[in-house]
Amino acid sequence: MSYFEEETYTDTQFDFAVWRKIFAYMRPLKKYFIVGLFAVIGLAITDVSYPLINRFAIDNIIATGSLELLPIFIGLFGIYVVTIATLVFTFIYNAGKIQVELAYSLRKDAFKKLQELPFVYYDRTPIGWIMARMTSDSRNLSDILSWGLIDLSWGLLMMIGISIVMLIINLKLALITLSVLPLLVYVSIYFRKRILKAYRQIRKQNSKITGAFNEGITGAKTTKTLVLEESNYQDFDRLTSRMKDHSIKAAIFAGLYFPTILFIASIATALVFYFGGMEVTINQLFTVGTLYVFVSYIGQFFEPVMMLASILARFQQAQASAERIISLIEQDVDIHDSEDVIETYGTFNEPKRENWEALHGDVTFKNVSFKYQKGEQVLENFNLDIKRGQSVALVGHTGAGKSTIVNLICRFYEPTGGEILIDGRPMQDRSISWLHDKLGYVLQSPHLFSGTIMENIRYGRLNATDDEVKEAAHMVEADKFIETFEHQYETEVGEGGSRLSVGQKQLISFARALIANPKILILDEATSSVDTQTEKSIQHAIETVMNGRTSFVIAHRLSTIINADVILVLEHGKIVEQGTHHELIQRGGMYYKLYTNQFQSGLDN
Repeated sequence: MSYFEEETYTDTQFDFAVWRKIFAYMRPLKKYFIVGLFAVIGLAITDVSYPLINRFAIDNIIATGSLELLPIFIGLFGIYVVTIATLVFTFIYNAGKIQVELAYSLRKDAFKKLQELPFVYYDRTPIGWIMARMTSDSRNLSDILSWGLIDLSWGLLMMIGISIVMLIINLKLALITLSVLPLLVYVSIYFRKRILKAYRQIRKQNSKITGAFNEGITGAKTTKTLVLEESNYQDFDRLTSRMKDHSIKAAIFAGLYFPTILFIASIATALVFYFGGMEVTINQLFTVGTLYVFVSYIGQFFEPVMMLASILARFQQAQASAERIISLIEQDVDIHDSEDVIETYGTFNEPKRENWEALHGDVTFKNVSFKYQKGEQVLENFNLDIKRGQSVALVGHTGAGKSTIVNLICRFYEPTGGEILIDGRPMQDRSISWLHDKLGYVLQSPHLFSGTIMENIRYGRLNATDDEVKEAAHMVEADKFIETFEHQYETEVGEGGSRLSVGQKQLISFARALIANPKILILDEATSSVDTQTEKSIQHAIETVMNGRTSFVIAHRLSTIINADVILVLEHGKIVEQGTHHELIQRGGMYYKLYTNQFQSGLDN
């Protein structure tokens, strides 16, 4: 088995160019960040002032035994409680707002880019990679740029505020307290590096385990028929054992880190108690309340130190997420409209339909060449002239160029040479969205979206009425099985149409194409995955809808293209034979051999 490994987090220094692009998404949210930052500043000041309020009570109420100043203490404490509650609410609200809005903006722009990217992008990019960008990467970034930045600000302000107050109150005790800071920084860096490294390994192993789960479930039948249960179990056991080892290592480092920080804090506390205690009891240079302030500040000081180490590690992890999601958002669109075309026809998201002219269906290839990014030349100086309303069948062995031709007509790819004309004009003179609006495409492997049958047919034309949906279903004879369901057109099809047979899904996809009323119809081996009875239903619908439309049919079963106006026999991207069914049969060439072999095979079966 092979698995996709999770990409390793970047180990380089912060890439300011990447973060500058990410922070650009923060500009519309700056008011929330500013308010949140002011709340954090207020929280830091309030947190620093809390031990000072208690010192007032210790020195002026407890030490003297007088309750004269108790109302002042109660008032100060009441102000503190109301202030901190208000500031905490303000901080949480604004940080949460930043998190939600930022994730929304990143995912919106990434999804918008995915709508614009051509087929070639999806050919070379794993779906799992795209899903990770849309989910975990956008979540990581929104988390660190909302809670992380504000927490980082609070931690720094707390450390600065505590240091300033300690230095003002008593220079000697302040220096004693801060003397352990270099050791604290070293320990934090040491442990965080090792914890981060261990969690990276866990993430990699988890990715492999997820892949093993996926292959084990989807390939269960193959596993059982080949008796591979023991081998698969051993592979899976090795993966989980490695993850267990890395998890234990991470747990050990994490378990040691916090007690080590507490031990260092305890050293500082002991030093303060020792030297401060002598100053209070022997030299009487300051009060018990002042000693209490220093002890309190030690606990408050070391908490943000630990937090800052964690946040900086998360920023380093998040840089990998930033790089990957920016690479998606800024991905070059290989196939795009020119500025002049956009000005006239609009974009995918903002089409100017009022400027869209009708498409009649003339298709011409002029010396067209095409080559995929990795692979041999598919088409070279290919010429073809199809008039509106003609039905064209494409026949040939795998790799002959059939799918490439229809993909070029649909402008899923651009020719590497020559040009394609639609109604006598170069394809690039009109927008991609204009062309796709006039196309109907039925795939060999039909895909349905989660939802009802009614919704799936209506995807062909979103403003279609229920009666129009039912009429389209009737034309392809899908109504025969739909009306046998309890909920008929409101029947849920399941994920990917899992509750329907292949033939039923194909008929629904046919109805979806028909309701769009396309001027150019593409049928990509649309009958190869269905039974003979369903094929008859589809064939009946094909004959009806092809009338008056330019149709390109990639044929697997040659019996379905007998009535095509033109049959093109392709080999290595070239037309080796061309004509009607009867003309090609009479010639006794390649088409004759393909047809008779398939016909004979059908008789043998």
